[in-house]
Amino acid sequence: MAVAVPAAVMLAIGLWGLDRGGIWRDEGVTFQVARRSVPQIWRLLHGVDAVHGLYYLFMHAVLAVHSGEVVLRLPSVCAAAATAGLVGALGVRLAGARVGLWAGLLYAVTPLTGHYAQEGRSYALVAAGVTGATLLLVRALDGRSWWPYALVLTVTCLLHELAVLVPAAHAVTLAWTRAPKRAWWGWARATGAVGVVLLPLAVVSRAQSDQVEWLPVPGWGSAERLLRDFAAGPTGVVFWACLMLVAQGLRVRQVAAVALPLMVVPPALLMTVSQVRPMYDDRYVLYALAGMPLLVAAGADRLVSADVGRSTLRRRLLHSPAAGALAIALTFLHALPAYRQDRAPDHRPDDLAAVSALAARQLRPGDPVVYLPSIGRRAALVYPEGFRRARDIALGEPGPPSGTLYGREVGAGELRRRLARVHRLWVVTEPYALRTRWYPGDPTERAKLTAVEEQFEPASAQRTRYVLGGVGLRLYVRRPDAFGPTVGPGAAVGLGPTATAGPTGGSSKEVAPTPALTPTSPPASPRPAPR
Repeated sequence: MAVAVPAAVMLAIGLWGLDRGGIWRDEGVTFQVARRSVPQIWRLLHGVDAVHGLYYLFMHAVLAVHSGEVVLRLPSVCAAAATAGLVGALGVRLAGARVGLWAGLLYAVTPLTGHYAQEGRSYALVAAGVTGATLLLVRALDGRSWWPYALVLTVTCLLHELAVLVPAAHAVTLAWTRAPKRAWWGWARATGAVGVVLLPLAVVSRAQSDQVEWLPVPGWGSAERLLRDFAAGPTGVVFWACLMLVAQGLRVRQVAAVALPLMVVPPALLMTVSQVRPMYDDRYVLYALAGMPLLVAAGADRLVSADVGRSTLRRRLLHSPAAGALAIALTFLHALPAYRQDRAPDHRPDDLAAVSALAARQLRPGDPVVYLPSIGRRAALVYPEGFRRARDIALGEPGPPSGTLYGREVGAGELRRRLARVHRLWVVTEPYALRTRWYPGDPTERAKLTAVEEQFEPASAQRTRYVLGGVGLRLYVRRPDAFGPTVGPGAAVGLGPTATAGPTGGSSKEVAPTPALTPTSPPASPRPAPR
């Protein structure tokens, strides 16, 4: 029961509202990459996203069964349910069935867990792998084989290489428990095998480290936010109650020796390294969350195990596992508004379905479209229905055959030649693209930006329309004095092929027209392809 009940609760929470009606940009990368052929995925990994290679190959098999938004997120839901069960099993092994049940339920109702249970990315799977490896570590310390531990840890690190911080937490556990030399030797052989397998991935991903250049240097505020996110409630009485119970749980030596290093060591190491080279994001250490519910549950168990007075009835009620389960249920009800908000499409940074739906309403057959910058093409790759009638004027080679995420665009000279034959031009812009201080390093991006600013002007009958995340769509027309001597307005241009089919749906939000090129929506920083 301590394993099955938390897993079932997590499964129910994960399935609730799984179909939000839209995929956001990080999920969009998973969706469009996983639908490529295996050779195309392999070619892509040589240039970008090697850290997610195993996950993309796994999702390739999943989406081969059915290609849709729900199926995209279903592996994360199942992984989160497995993690809740594994937390329960870990608690049972360390401190008994009551601690296991409460710890598993606490993990299931933590809002951060529910958030990533509904993300079509690898983080929930990594959390399951790390929790499973930690359980196998405890079993190995009791005399079992170390090779299951090595196998699970290897697969987990291949899903995301920053799980390589976990062995450091496990080393602290060995030191805390004063493990014998035999245990240290088994752990060293297991982690050494993991390192050998992971080395090629580390070399390749090191060359792709510019993908995380957008990450800031973490400070004390990042540490505080992570601590609050790890609690069953990030604010108010629930948060402070969790901290109080953690303090009690630290007195339960067997639990603290496993849970505290898991919760603290990986985030602390990553934040420390990020002071020199920023690599920290809370999702990268989601797996460390499993330590918090174990400590909270152990602290609660320690309190109710103390003398609670002479009343036999009171003692029985407090000692009952159902009492703790009821308290956890009340905690979940307290966080219910946050859960509902998290399942709304507008709670993600953007909504690619809304971009496609807006394009479907505005674009006419044959209309040329330019994306500023090229990553704006992601909406057309995931939801191509809205852009099917349009022509991508800058595209030279689509993403799958070119081994890139968003396709390879033509050179600046060819783009200028194509634009010289265009009278009407639709522009899909990221929030920062038309800000004057943005100066792209790529010549084609500069040519697109220069052409829009100098050769075209907003159509007077159209206003810029924005969707969630500040992505804008607007029609531009050529300035009367900007035509070349031999090319007239309205001439058509042959463009590259469009993307394959994907899910549909979405909604849009409109913003009042602006006289200048700069969008009125709040600006956002340019963000390269996610890791």
